[in-house]
Amino acid sequence: MRYHISHTTHYTYEQPVILQPHTIRLRPRSDSSQTVESFSLTVTPTPKHQSYFTDLDGNELIKVWFEIEPTPSLTVHAESHVATHRTNPFEYLLEPWATHLPIDYPASLLVQLKPYLVGHRLGYSDSLDPVAAQLAQEIWLKVHGNLAGFLSELNAQIYKGCQHLIRDTGDPFPPGLTWTQKAGSCRDFSVLFTEVCRAIGLAARFVSGYQEGDPDNSERHLHAWAEVYLPGAGWRGYDPTQGLAVADRHIALVASSFSRYAAPITGTVSPGGVHSTMSYQLAIKPQSFEQSQDQDQ
Repeated sequence: MRYHISHTTHYTYEQPVILQPHTIRLRPRSDSSQTVESFSLTVTPTPKHQSYFTDLDGNELIKVWFEIEPTPSLTVHAESHVATHRTNPFEYLLEPWATHLPIDYPASLLVQLKPYLVGHRLGYSDSLDPVAAQLAQEIWLKVHGNLAGFLSELNAQIYKGCQHLIRDTGDPFPPGLTWTQKAGSCRDFSVLFTEVCRAIGLAARFVSGYQEGDPDNSERHLHAWAEVYLPGAGWRGYDPTQGLAVADRHIALVASSFSRYAAPITGTVSPGGVHSTMSYQLAIKPQSFEQSQDQDQ
């Protein structure tokens, strides 16, 4: 599939503020599952400078900084054309030693995966949520330790057992709270999914991006899902909000071991404590490769 994405975020402040440097994570990533064909970014007020850089997870980020002039608002508009390639999310061959849980990782791989195996709790604690750990054990027992079965069952249990809520702002709920109250946003479900995976020894990370959505409903939102590192297959996506393995209908922006490092826009203003209101407009227009080729002829 090919997608044209137009995404505008607008912040209005209750009084004029000085914009401190902001980090923008709205450029879709390019990898084996998707390719960025074009990208443009417009920020108002116009930044004094901007810099593209790559973070520890390989995401391409943009940092902007501004003149020291008060402004009543900030607008960030991103336009992207992205081609997605993964039509079959299950087309891979696991390493023979990675088909059942727990996985006995080679020492060199385990060192690389460590950031994706610790809990989501604040303060960089290594401890995992006990509710998520209990759920991991229950599913592991149910599927007799089968890796593919574990991921499928976890995805299904969150999708079928939890009510989906729209929360445009705010940090994700703790994973144990989401499972206990059986309700949450897509980012809450994604944090829960990754925590349960980590509790059974599966490296997992949080992904922020877009999803094609219902063609009969024009309303679109930023989306979140999880990726699990499968030896022999690499990072593979699972969307517990929809109960799906991620294929070519999802467009990833960034991925990180912690959800806070996948926020689309982060930054501060001076003076601190000024109330702000956020609004956004998001349009995602899908186009199959066949349609694109017909228009090109």
